[in-house]
Amino acid sequence: MAAVRALVAPRLASALPPLSGRHHALSQRAALHSSAPRPGARVALVLSGCGVYDGTEIHEASAILVHLSRGGAEVQIFAPDVPQMHVIDHTKGQPSESESRNVLAESARIARGKITNLAQLNAANHDAAIFPGGFGAAKNLSTFAVDGKDCKVNKEVERVLKEFHGARKPIGLCCIAPVLAAKVIKGVEVTVGHEQEEGGKWPYAGTAEAIKALGAKHCVKAHVDQKNKVVTTPAFMCETALHHVHDGIGAMVKKVLELTGK
Repeated sequence: MAAVRALVAPRLASALPPLSGRHHALSQRAALHSSAPRPGARVALVLSGCGVYDGTEIHEASAILVHLSRGGAEVQIFAPDVPQMHVIDHTKGQPSESESRNVLAESARIARGKITNLAQLNAANHDAAIFPGGFGAAKNLSTFAVDGKDCKVNKEVERVLKEFHGARKPIGLCCIAPVLAAKVIKGVEVTVGHEQEEGGKWPYAGTAEAIKALGAKHCVKAHVDQKNKVVTTPAFMCETALHHVHDGIGAMVKKVLELTGK
């Protein structure tokens, strides 16, 4: 055994670089693996309650959060501290006359409690803003559900949209939420899906005409307005499989993150 060690040891020694060289190579690899990760984009997610018919569409919010997580984004969730327009019994699709709820408190359900009043959102602290859909965007973030093209936008929502737009920071919106941008950003290009019902596949197709009446340009598929850095996708404006909605939202989130340059 001693003879074998005597034969092998010199060969091993000659196959390895000098100790100082090995130490340098190991140090380089260690530095590579311990280097700080590239910081992700800071994204503000703005909710409008909890539930498709009177607040945020939960599947859309969840899909956005999943794709933002996959994209390495740092997310902070916001909602306005205002009463909901009304409360819908989702088992019946009808208003519950005796109930009232708060948009911030309801949105906290989706945010798992980690939510901030929209009044505290400052575009200077974030790289992008994203708005899920759900009727809350048309009822609580604006009066679009009642007033159509003559709608008003919640003052904090309007401020946030103008701040991000003015700072040339991207804004993502899905489902019915693009009406907010159509009202606030002059000449913006957005989509809420197709302009014809097509046998029930696009049940909210009439929204496209309201978009045009607001002075925006309507596109019939997911769209990136490069000039205004506004990215929109139809999501549940279309009667389609859930995974198609999820994938469309993923494409929107990916483009928003790309536009941040992070």
